Amino acid sequence: MSDTGSDQEPRQTGREPVFMLPAVVTALGGIMLAIHLATTLVLDNVGLYQLTLWFGFVPARLLMPDQIPGGFLPLIWTPFSHAFLHANWEHVIFNTLWLVIFATPVARRYGAIPTLVIFLLTSAAGAVAFAATTLPSVQVLIGASGGVAGLTGAAMRFIFQPVLVGTDPDTGQRVLLGRHLASLREVFTNPRSRNFSLIWIVLNAAVPLVPALIGQDIQIAWQAHLGGFVVGLLLPPLFERSWQHE
Repeated sequence: MSDTGSDQEPRQTGREPVFMLPAVVTALGGIMLAIHLATTLVLDNVGLYQLTLWFGFVPARLLMPDQIPGGFLPLIWTPFSHAFLHANWEHVIFNTLWLVIFATPVARRYGAIPTLVIFLLTSAAGAVAFAATTLPSVQVLIGASGGVAGLTGAAMRFIFQPVLVGTDPDTGQRVLLGRHLASLREVFTNPRSRNFSLIWIVLNAAVPLVPALIGQDIQIAWQAHLGGFVVGLLLPPLFERSWQHE
């Protein structure tokens, strides 16, 4: 199934594979898995430390560049590159599965480049939210969670909305136009998108309370999740285009 720039289901033309993903989703997931496999097989602990130091996002570089190798320079790429590094197999597999679920409808509606742009911009937004809530302590952000959360937020703008139907100007036949792009107000008045969004936001916002409840810290970058999701909600109108029939 190729990227069509629409979330409309393709016409059945015969026997098709059971699983078929947009190329950009396959590429992003494949890159994340390949990088983690390569780091697991090739790098020792020193190499993993150096990789994380130079490609993970370290907000403390802003305040103490002289104390961290590379100084300010890695801040150019690490707001994006951190999304391709993961702590363990559970981390990368979970993010890849979440990517497949929510990046797929975004890619089918907007195509490969907008999907990649949304992923990268919301990864950076997640990094900014992480920096805003962890400075001045020295912490490192890795993982695609911010970008995947951003694609989830983008998908909330249309996946629970009604399908639009129009008329082909040449044949007069009724045709599916894809799903309505909801306003932010409509996202939170539609019961399904509202409930999903609110549950997702509340669960992530509650993460800082978990250590007090269970007596131990958990390594979840909830700030990146929230930052990516919020910015993802805002981005879809920038990529909406006239793929719909009048």
